[in-house]
Amino acid sequence: MPITDTAYAEMVDLFAHGSGPEAVIRFTPSSISQARASYLLERNQTNSLAPDEVAELEQLGHVMQLVKARARSLVEPASSP
Repeated sequence: MPITDTAYAEMVDLFAHGSGPEAVIRFTPSSISQARASYLLERNQTNSLAPDEVAELEQLGHVMQLVKARARSLVEPASSP
């Protein structure tokens, strides 16, 4: 199963439970998603990813960066004096 399927399901669950920005920032993927990401990153270092694996890795990284950046922007202004 592509990491995006599992990771997206995990993110949907996080949001469906009404998690606030702090929970989003603390979010870590399941061990299954982490193992798949590690596999893809290792293959990426040796330039042996298939085109669909490249897309999978790029898509997941992009979504996680956007989600966490938005969550941080919601938390940081609130914690400033």
